[in-house]
Amino acid sequence: MVILLKEQDLQGLYVPIVTPFDEEFEVDAASFYNQAYNLFQDEIDGLVVNGTTGESPTITKDELGVLFATAQAARDAAHVEVPLIVGTGTNDTRSTVRKTEEAGKLGAEAALVVVPYYNKPSQQGIIEHFRQVAGVGVPVILYDVPHRTGVTLELDTVRTILDINGVIGMKDSTPNIELVTELTRLGSKPVLCGEDTLLYAALQSGAKGVMSASANVETERFVSFIRSFVAGAHEDSRREFEELLPLIRLLFQEPNPAPIKWLLHQQGVIGSGALRLPLLPVTEGLQARLSTYL
Repeated sequence: MVILLKEQDLQGLYVPIVTPFDEEFEVDAASFYNQAYNLFQDEIDGLVVNGTTGESPTITKDELGVLFATAQAARDAAHVEVPLIVGTGTNDTRSTVRKTEEAGKLGAEAALVVVPYYNKPSQQGIIEHFRQVAGVGVPVILYDVPHRTGVTLELDTVRTILDINGVIGMKDSTPNIELVTELTRLGSKPVLCGEDTLLYAALQSGAKGVMSASANVETERFVSFIRSFVAGAHEDSRREFEELLPLIRLLFQEPNPAPIKWLLHQQGVIGSGALRLPLLPVTEGLQARLSTYL
């Protein structure tokens, strides 16, 4: 039985998992299982399948079915009850509705839905997009990432979307803490920080947790950082985060998730660091700097 995600569940560390490919650029389900199992063992609070870190634009419907079933199997083997979220957002409302319906049929506890990208809809058009997607019945997490979508959401737009029945919170990947600070002051649904360099600052400003691509590696350190903050040991949490910052910055020096996949491959977690075009593997220069984490 699927227990749908609720507002109060949006806290702690959520990880958008990478999608490993083999040397023929086909989905490597065994490697995906390894990575998912490791994340569950490290006591994360939620797993996102088919996010942009999972190279969602390149993943087919059938491949998503395999990935989700594999994540479920890894979760069962780890004996945890970590929610599984599926990335379903596109810049076409009908397509997003359909993908969200499909995610619900797979057993997703929630859908991560990005603001429609590229076609730059109006604020009202974005609100209606989320209203229709939320009508599917799968809990929706608003994903605001303006440097990728080309659209900046106004504060009133965010508040209107969060007020929609069925939208349970948001992933905030805006470039500063102004939005989470203001939403916290106004008393909004929970916010997860998705801008990895701002994780500690966002928690201090009222974020309930983080949705961090970087946490695919050194996961136990990210978990410790979050747990310290939640326990009120803010100075310990700040120190732990500052120790993670050099790694976080390296992981985003080239397009995500190439650096993460390279590290996971070198660590023997996944069978290959392959990415589907137009993404390319990391350069030798970045490999040399990342190798200090092996």
